[in-house]
Amino acid sequence: QVQLVESGGGLVQAGGSLRLSCLVSGRAYMMGWFRQTPGKERASVAAIGWIVTKTYYADSVEGRFTVSRNNASTTVYLQMNELKPEDTAVYYCAARTRPGSYDNREDYDYWGQGTQVTVSS
Repeated sequence: QVQLVESGGGLVQAGGSLRLSCLVSGRAYMMGWFRQTPGKERASVAAIGWIVTKTYYADSVEGRFTVSRNNASTTVYLQMNELKPEDTAVYYCAARTRPGSYDNREDYDYWGQGTQVTVSS
């Protein structure tokens, strides 16, 4: 069983930064960040291995977002820089307890409650 609690969303102007945090209780194989806007499917943003710290990013955020975790493996972060209005979404952290595709939401077993990020132009 893995429990996830997100925090850090909010309203920011275009070009600004936000950092999302996801408190993790339990063991995971990989942690992912996804985002969703109304009427669209939940899409992968970034992911990080929990055993081997390898990171993955969607093309749309590469170079602007950074996913990381603390040494105790209790928190995963998503540092978001150079935010754009199109980054506006509800952001979710997710945990996968088995191998699979880092960007396939069907491979993730546990989800946080989501946190709203709004980027104004």
